[in-house]
Amino acid sequence: MKKLVIVCLLLVSWSSFAQTGVIRGTITDKQSEKSIVGATIELVSDPSNSTNTDERGNFELLNVPLGRQTIRVSYLGYESSTVPDIDVTTGKEVILSVALIEKFDTLDEVVIVSDGNNKAKSINKLAAVSVRQFSPEEVNRYAGGRSDVARLASNFAGVSTADDSRNDIVVRGNSPTGLLWRLEGIPIPSPNHFATLGTTGSPVSALNPNLLANSDFITSAFPAEYGNAIGGVFDLGLRKGNNKEYEYSAGVAAFPGAELMAEGPMGKKGGSFLVAGRYGIVGVLGLAGTAAQPNYNDISFNLDFGKGKLGNLSVFGILGNSNIDLIGDDVELSSDDLFATRDEDAFVTSNFGVVGLKHTIDIGSKSYLKTVFSASTSGNTYEEDRYFNLDTPTEFKLRFTEVDNTENRITFSTLFNSKISKKITFRSGLLYENFSLENKLNDRDKQDDNDGDGQPDFVNLIDNDGSYSIIQPYAMGQFRLTEKLTFNAGLHGQYFSLNEEFVFEPRTALTYAINNKSSVNIGYGLHHQNVTAPLLFLNENIGGNLVQSNKNLDLTRSAHYVIGYDLRFADKWRAKVEVYYQDIDKAAVEKTPSGYSSLTEGASFGFTVDKNSLVSTGTGFNQGVEFTLEKFFSKGYNLLFTTSLFESKYTGSDGIERNSPFNNGYVINALAGKEFKIGKAKKNIFSINTKFTTAGGRYYTPVDLAASQAAGYEIRDDANAYSEQYDAYLRLDLKFGFKFNSKKKKRSHQFYVDLQNITDNSNVFSRDFNRVTQQVNQIDQIGFQPDFGYRFQF
Repeated sequence: MKKLVIVCLLLVSWSSFAQTGVIRGTITDKQSEKSIVGATIELVSDPSNSTNTDERGNFELLNVPLGRQTIRVSYLGYESSTVPDIDVTTGKEVILSVALIEKFDTLDEVVIVSDGNNKAKSINKLAAVSVRQFSPEEVNRYAGGRSDVARLASNFAGVSTADDSRNDIVVRGNSPTGLLWRLEGIPIPSPNHFATLGTTGSPVSALNPNLLANSDFITSAFPAEYGNAIGGVFDLGLRKGNNKEYEYSAGVAAFPGAELMAEGPMGKKGGSFLVAGRYGIVGVLGLAGTAAQPNYNDISFNLDFGKGKLGNLSVFGILGNSNIDLIGDDVELSSDDLFATRDEDAFVTSNFGVVGLKHTIDIGSKSYLKTVFSASTSGNTYEEDRYFNLDTPTEFKLRFTEVDNTENRITFSTLFNSKISKKITFRSGLLYENFSLENKLNDRDKQDDNDGDGQPDFVNLIDNDGSYSIIQPYAMGQFRLTEKLTFNAGLHGQYFSLNEEFVFEPRTALTYAINNKSSVNIGYGLHHQNVTAPLLFLNENIGGNLVQSNKNLDLTRSAHYVIGYDLRFADKWRAKVEVYYQDIDKAAVEKTPSGYSSLTEGASFGFTVDKNSLVSTGTGFNQGVEFTLEKFFSKGYNLLFTTSLFESKYTGSDGIERNSPFNNGYVINALAGKEFKIGKAKKNIFSINTKFTTAGGRYYTPVDLAASQAAGYEIRDDANAYSEQYDAYLRLDLKFGFKFNSKKKKRSHQFYVDLQNITDNSNVFSRDFNRVTQQVNQIDQIGFQPDFGYRFQF
């Protein structure tokens, strides 16, 4: 600790004569997304420091004081916009993209000032309800976030992730499998290390937040360009590299790992490159929640070739690999190891990759065409050896499970956007995805001994080598009916080749500005999603032949209804209330009466493997109310309070309405952050951030202890599915950070200590049947855990 204090004091002394920073960027028309020439940009703290955009819509503000700054952007005939909370340092230039919207009425006396770039507004201009913009700076700022975009989302109203071991996102009581991940306008597989087929989360994210641009997170009634999802949408964009200066950074942190990043100009057309690589070190530090050492690494890049006569071309991608060996000998009998088990050895690998080519070209002065072609892959293997008669003279080892999954995807997307007038914007497009699957599952779990060798048979449950396609056309428009009333409407289509089903989905949203401080939003959307692949391709033995009896299941259907009230009651303060209802049908259930439904899948790494000949007659609903109170960063501090009260129920083929495993009932988040200027020149920052979270426990199906002891493996009491609830989740995190700006230009140092679960609260992870002790054991989640990080920018 003494050495740490000395280092901090040295850095303070080195940075006492810190330089100023630079803010650069582009100003565009929000409806047409074309550059605006001649817009005025001024520093709010010093209006004399101002500039105008050039013929490409670019601007540059020099000699900007270090610390949090705000700029104001204005242009004749457009609503002015302020961009607050700009973190200016010496180590890196700030590059922004600001969109202005044309005034509804061009009368000179009409003056409208819009906070068009704050987090209350979406990047997607056609997303009007249940949407929240977030920045990569937020991902790194909040306590307990592990630099993980998914964990950031858990702070927003309507989201529950009460599980320290995984970053699955439960949106308004929906299964995490209902989430759509998009990158640069195309759907992608789960962007996580240690991910498995059909899931959308995992213990560690493969997304590097330092490469992300401001992005959208949508929780209901999505605009018509989003499809094949019923839960939520993460619409991510990659930022471009600095196209004028070469910049580098190096860092190390417990969970993201060691990182190197470089960016700079490329070519003669204003292009740039941005590339970063990370290598995980959490296992070396013993912070993984298991005795085993997880290994993971990823590389991300965005190469922009600039804008020429044939448009703008860029290449982007993310590649990640991970593996872990879970060895039973390393686990104590009474251990709370989250992933390993005393009587088995398990070997896990996974990979994820997406590479895309994006082309954008102007069509006239108010339209453009964007086309993206990409290839992606995700795969995982799992090999498990089980020890029988453990710790006895007759102990022996048997291969118990083998999983080998590979999903390759080719995606083509084209989007046409046109600003017909300042009152009407039109957008249409087509998305085509072709999936090639190679899935194999051989397992002895709960199998009979038909060959008479005294052991459960090694049965092939999945053996698929095939493909299917999803085609999604869409069209939508935004209509500014009056200065206060805006109407969005669209139609989304979806074709699923396995069952040859084609559906139409209307989407609408209405926004009414009561005054310049408050508005009402109403939204409706019909959404469909195919049943997850691990269920579709399960094998069933029918007459001695293996048949994939679930392949013709219908698309699950969900209707979203939402109404919200948004109030900006003071400068930089916002309050929002939303009430929603989601009606779900055509979920997959069993033919015979049972409490099973596909709506309950996605709560762990795996999926049910014994549900065949399912039918699409299941139903469910989600309903609730959400409240958000937020103070965007200003005057040295920020606040965020969110609470959700909700109910998530489903009905299986037995006609009994049950709690879903995602029915926490309530979630409360309270976050606060404060920054203090330190050092002789007051150019350096000491920050404190804290986060408090509590949520109702998840419902689970209890273990049938007597049946489990008789069978030798876990048997759940399915007649009482999801009838019991874990204790409430509670966690408090506290994060301390320092930011030092060097007296030498283009250098800055940042480091933090994040004390997670500082009360060492024992939150329940699971209650499972232990094959060794023959009892039901409770395993708790990770207790107190420190995290740290250091970053050097130059």
